[in-house]
Amino acid sequence: MGLTSGLVDIMRRQATGDMFAEVVMVVAPLWAAVVVGVVVGWIWKPKWAELGGETLTSSTSKFNFCSIPSLKLQLLPWIADYGVGNYSQSSQNASFNRSLPPQVEKERSGLVAEDDLRHLWKLVEVTDGGPAWIQMMDRSTPTFAYQAWRREPQNGPPQYRSRTVFEDATPEMVRDFFWDDEFRAKWDDMLLYSSTHEECRDTGTMVVQWVRKFPFFCSDREYIIGRRIWDAGRVFYCVTKGVNYPAIPRRNKPRRVDLYYSSWCIRAVESRRREGEMTACEVLLFHHEDMGIPWEIAKLGVRQGMWGAVKKIEPGLRLYQKLRSSSAAGGGGAMPLSASASMAQINTKVNLDDLFLDKEKGSSSSSSPVVDSPRRPLGKILLVGGAIAVACSLDKGLLTKAVIFGVARRFANMGGKRL
Repeated sequence: MGLTSGLVDIMRRQATGDMFAEVVMVVAPLWAAVVVGVVVGWIWKPKWAELGGETLTSSTSKFNFCSIPSLKLQLLPWIADYGVGNYSQSSQNASFNRSLPPQVEKERSGLVAEDDLRHLWKLVEVTDGGPAWIQMMDRSTPTFAYQAWRREPQNGPPQYRSRTVFEDATPEMVRDFFWDDEFRAKWDDMLLYSSTHEECRDTGTMVVQWVRKFPFFCSDREYIIGRRIWDAGRVFYCVTKGVNYPAIPRRNKPRRVDLYYSSWCIRAVESRRREGEMTACEVLLFHHEDMGIPWEIAKLGVRQGMWGAVKKIEPGLRLYQKLRSSSAAGGGGAMPLSASASMAQINTKVNLDDLFLDKEKGSSSSSSPVVDSPRRPLGKILLVGGAIAVACSLDKGLLTKAVIFGVARRFANMGGKRL
């Protein structure tokens, strides 16, 4: 969840004024693009843009925003959060479900099975056949290193891949740390609530409910997560994903995040400080979710807040190691093993050679190359950036912001085809 924390962290800091100087630096060069964008937008202005704000909020039955493809995905989440218009929760869900591609629907349904393990393994081996991964970040400290990549599939939100290496940590300790919901509140200040609704003592499969804190202008988010761990000889494949779980009724607030995938591969690797010694732990994370905010804004938040959020994880891990060591030694300040951490130790043993015999028989799995960050078309940056500046400057309500972002995305797509 480090990526989610990065997005929310940047928005929270903006809301409190800490990011004022950074926002000025980012927005100032874009005002020229704003002027151009406003002029072009006024010339292009369609008939629906002439509708006044009162008409939009009081007569939505006369005008269906969802008939505009470029705005449908942006408007529905805001409408669901703030009650704009006459959309009911059930109709919003139906529209959202229809907009998801088949593979996403499969991802959201059911509990965690071997197909999920195969998918994660292909992600780890970079043979899932998806778009190329574009590097975003490469940072390190004396005790851990972090790299991150992003890719954008045709359907669905941006996907993120990261590689974190913790020095002086075992795969078992890191596995327990990420699974321990009771301890997570000590280092993840976004987590407001967590509970376990189902657990299987044979396979270690769990169904958990999270509520995560979002900035004041968004409602909090609820996650219904299915999770399970496979052990391939001290290489742990940890799958967590959003699942369909009717036993927990859907509510208006907190808003439920249906599309959620966050999975790790945890294994021992050679230390950077001690050559030949396998005393470091590598965590390969694959994450994507649809939080109900425009994806361009989500990408901006992740880029700006990622490193700050990631740096919070290591102090939490070191404290966890210290408390667990005290427990093992029977010393003061010992921390008993939590219920969720004990479930992390129930793993499904797996032999990857047996599981993936179909690959040896010639089943095709195209690779997903990893590339450096490409040069971004200047026109697209100005259009999207100008929209952000306008949306953040005009106090015309959330619906106006959604319309601005939708128009900017439409122009950006048109410009991308010509560039």
